[in-house]
Amino acid sequence: MSSSDQIIRCEWAVGNPLLTEYHDREWGVPQHDDTRLFENFVLDGFQAGLSWLTILKKREAFRQAFDQFNIQKVAGYSDKKISELLKNEGIIRNRLKIEAAVNNARLVLKIIEEYGSFSNYLWRFVNGKTIVNNWNTYKDAPANSPESDEMSRDMRKRGFTFTGSTICYAFMQAVGIVDDHIVTCFRHNPR
Repeated sequence: MSSSDQIIRCEWAVGNPLLTEYHDREWGVPQHDDTRLFENFVLDGFQAGLSWLTILKKREAFRQAFDQFNIQKVAGYSDKKISELLKNEGIIRNRLKIEAAVNNARLVLKIIEEYGSFSNYLWRFVNGKTIVNNWNTYKDAPANSPESDEMSRDMRKRGFTFTGSTICYAFMQAVGIVDDHIVTCFRHNPR
């Protein structure tokens, strides 16, 4: 639970510098920037069935491959661009996940038209306020919640893919819609 520098962190963030830095600087921090939200959203879809460390190791390659997660650009990807991405050894070369990123970018643009921003749409599932949980260990945190169930249902109804409730919950944790830092973690913020 604690690292060698005596700072107490969530158990999953100890033992690898990439995980520690991600935990300390990003995970659970409320995010409202549409591009950053889209990046996290896409990466959580790619993470399905893999470890988050695998994604973090490839994050810069993903940023380059997906035009810094520019929603407009990704939404405009052609079949040729998808074929190029399938040959990119720096990213996860899964056709369904790549096609999902493109499809979901197009749907995010529709959401932005409807709600003014992707952020407005996402944060409405929690009435604009972070859900702060008080877990003693990370294993106490659920894989989903009523809010992630609702987000998943709504997204699927709109045509999104790779948006099951578990993926939605992981995404909500990543972008601070849910704060699941354990109570002893230096990042836990009982708002």
